[in-house]
Amino acid sequence: MTVFVFDIETVPDVETGRRLLGLDGLSDKDVANVMFQQRRQETGHEFLRHHLQRIVAISVAMRGPDKFTVWTLGDIHSTEKELVERFFHGIEKYTPTLVSWNGKSFDLPVLHYRALLHGVNAQRYWETGEQDNNFRWNNYLNRFHYRHTDLMDVLAGYELRAVAPLHEIALMLGLPGKLGMDGAQVWPAFQAGELQRIRDYCETDVINTYLVYLRFQRMRGVMDTHEYQQECAVVREALRADGRDHLQAFIHAWQGGS
Repeated sequence: MTVFVFDIETVPDVETGRRLLGLDGLSDKDVANVMFQQRRQETGHEFLRHHLQRIVAISVAMRGPDKFTVWTLGDIHSTEKELVERFFHGIEKYTPTLVSWNGKSFDLPVLHYRALLHGVNAQRYWETGEQDNNFRWNNYLNRFHYRHTDLMDVLAGYELRAVAPLHEIALMLGLPGKLGMDGAQVWPAFQAGELQRIRDYCETDVINTYLVYLRFQRMRGVMDTHEYQQECAVVREALRADGRDHLQAFIHAWQGGS
């Protein structure tokens, strides 16, 4: 079985905002400010609706039969369409178990809208049994199927009042939690041209999520304590071997894994 833990980072879709609000002639920064202001008036907060989010990074922690790997799709020059295509191509190629933190409510709906915008084929992802009967009772779309495990949703018992931030759960478990920035800093970092920093941050999020997933698998009896400890060791060794600074910082901040 192949596991893809995924996370996206987004910025305001200023092109759509400019179209919807009739803001021709304004800079991207000014368009985004108008979008934020309108959202504050509507809801009291600035978090934009899903279809007004543009993806700038998609990170994956992949656990295959032989190794654990962490990377961010494409490179800093890749277009949004290329990132979304790569994500759905990975599903087409591997039919993995998807794992996320709040993916059902945020990441996947955003990916749906961006795939729709860019004309990206995602046939395997949308399969619900019409072509492959195995997907009838276990597909990516059903909230209660494990082919996509949204850990935030599952651990909260599908109860909105019980959901928790990944950072707090990670710290509770002795994991590093968010390193370098948080979601609120992505737009300023993007404006400052710090896309690599955003990509690195996104990668640490998927590592945290994978390590929480291992605890979840141990809790529900999919692996015993020895297997869990072995898997933590695989992650540590893979991060050490990778050598990139943000991954070494993650290992340094990792208090345990027991």
